[in-house]
Amino acid sequence: MKRIIVFILLQVCIFHSFAQINTDRVIAIGRNALYFEDYILSIQYFNQVIRAKPWLAQPYFYRAVAKLNLDDYSGAEEDCTLALQQNPFLVQAYYARGIARQSLGKYEPAIQDYMKGLEFRPKDRSMMTNTAIAYIQKKDYEKAKELFNEIIESYPKDSKSHLARGAMYTETGDTISAMNDYNQAIELDPYYAPAYGNRALLYYQTNKTDEALIDFNEAIRLNPREEGYYINRGLIRYNSNDLRGAMSDYDQVIAMNSNNLIARFNRGLLRFHVGDYNRAVEDFDVVISMEPDNYMAYYNRALLYSQIGDFQSAVRDYDLIIDQYPNFIPAYYNRAEAKRHLNDISGADKDYWYAMELERTHGNAGGGQAGQTVASTQQSDRKEGEEEKKDMREESDKNISKFNSLVIYDKEEQEKSKYQSEIRGRVQDKNIRIDLQPQFILTYYEKINQIKESVYYNKTIENFNERNVLGWKLIITNQEASLNEFQIEAHFTSINEYSAKIEKNENNADYYFGRGLDFMLVQDFTEAINNFDKAIETDPSYTLAYFSRAVVRYKQMEYEQSNSTQDELAEAMSIQFNTRNTAGYISQTTPTGNVSENRSYTYEMILRDYNSVIQKDPSFTFAYFNRANLLCSQRDYKAAILDYNEAIRRDPEFAEAYFNRGLARLSQGDAKRGITDLSKAGELGIINAYNIIKRMTE
Repeated sequence: MKRIIVFILLQVCIFHSFAQINTDRVIAIGRNALYFEDYILSIQYFNQVIRAKPWLAQPYFYRAVAKLNLDDYSGAEEDCTLALQQNPFLVQAYYARGIARQSLGKYEPAIQDYMKGLEFRPKDRSMMTNTAIAYIQKKDYEKAKELFNEIIESYPKDSKSHLARGAMYTETGDTISAMNDYNQAIELDPYYAPAYGNRALLYYQTNKTDEALIDFNEAIRLNPREEGYYINRGLIRYNSNDLRGAMSDYDQVIAMNSNNLIARFNRGLLRFHVGDYNRAVEDFDVVISMEPDNYMAYYNRALLYSQIGDFQSAVRDYDLIIDQYPNFIPAYYNRAEAKRHLNDISGADKDYWYAMELERTHGNAGGGQAGQTVASTQQSDRKEGEEEKKDMREESDKNISKFNSLVIYDKEEQEKSKYQSEIRGRVQDKNIRIDLQPQFILTYYEKINQIKESVYYNKTIENFNERNVLGWKLIITNQEASLNEFQIEAHFTSINEYSAKIEKNENNADYYFGRGLDFMLVQDFTEAINNFDKAIETDPSYTLAYFSRAVVRYKQMEYEQSNSTQDELAEAMSIQFNTRNTAGYISQTTPTGNVSENRSYTYEMILRDYNSVIQKDPSFTFAYFNRANLLCSQRDYKAAILDYNEAIRRDPEFAEAYFNRGLARLSQGDAKRGITDLSKAGELGIINAYNIIKRMTE
């Protein structure tokens, strides 16, 4: 679950004014952590409030939101119940508990929660949709249909309602109605990838392979990070005997997620088919390491070991298969063949004659034919050709005789995934909003990006690390990673250690800077800024303190903006497409007067800090980038482009700067150069750029 759920759930819950100021502050810090997706950290803050004031409803509710994001549905359900015991009018607690119960398969209680929420907020689209989906999940299709009809009547331009209803029709076998709904969803929102993905599956189920392939291509263009689209397109290509295309799809999935077992298994089979035996073994090694009971992977690996002449390893894998499937005849024949190559003639004969006896007493129920070896198995595969290649099995199908069938997602899991994204509001599906690449930040941790693996170097940061004053290596990144519980504990300990050092030496700017970073990492922005203030007061030349203070103020401004309405948030913190503008420009909406006034002082302070960084260290490229982002937030795209220009001049491989400059140029109506910048950003690893290029060129 992404940040949009936090937006939905937090807006209507306002903390009581009678709470003590310390409790206010702890809840505020916890909500900071919640907004920036530090869910484990946020839970710790809400725990503190609950221990101090267990009669308050809000901390239970906020903790439930954090648990929902961590897939702790039971814990979220319990916390929502506790919140409602304290305040039965907390509407969003009914909504959150409904999500938790629905995710746990408690459909009737979930429906009751949504209905209760709808009493307070009639015609709420999210609760109505979730209720309809819960009816589908409990197989009450008539009630689901009635509710979807009501939703579509109330929100005729909402494509997702047509998409969900289409999935329901698909499940009930009404393919004509399903296709009508998918077509309508695409007509209403031609940039919503799941609509193409669902329609592609329906085309495939109705044997319209070409149309299915076209739709999967479009879904991938719109959302190139969704692994399932590549998996499904790979299956279609495989069925069309396009082995090269299927292989490239599995390669792409594994590049994004090296632990995707379906892609690994299927690629291993394809490599087996084309004779790439050693690399096929590597794929099955990964599958077995993650699923030690995947005996189909063991059997394929055993066949591969025999092909490459590693007969001892082959025998070990055949032993495992025979222990698990003692009547699987081909395993005995193939083990006999491997033992012959190892000069174990007695063992080979024993396996061979035992297989013959099994075949006589059991028939061919175990699969295989008399005397069938690895070589003959592969030869028969090639002679069978197309018919063999089209064999597929669901992921949960453990029939060992289907060892060489490609894996597809279970139908039950496919249906679940169709609805889960709607229930939980995946922000990546709401792709009409286009966000800038985020600001860069000094920290110790970053997320791993399988596609883009740039490590940014800066001499100032390198020199600082050589001084070894913080105990951790400082890095610059715009892909912040949430802290785990051990890291959280380490930084709370570090805060105490710096405090002790400062008591002994109040004039050491590094101590204040280090403690400021710790406070930033535990989402206490107020104390982080106070410490950066002290570092700068102690040493006015402390460039990294100016930079970090600007970063934290921007984060604080972003969070405070999240407490305004969602429309104001979208306007103030993102660039939006004007989808009716055929020229492909980006709409330029202006924040409301109140929003602008509230942000003007903070904006000025951030700008001053970045100006100071650039004045003191003109080579600090990231200050130009961050300042450009700040200017974009004020819709000053012309000035922002100048800063992105400078960042790119100093680092010609600065992918994020190309991406953001491309958006800024599009906002100015410079479509040609904007698309050129986005193309360069895509080339350098920001694959979302291609999604935007697709829209602009259309």
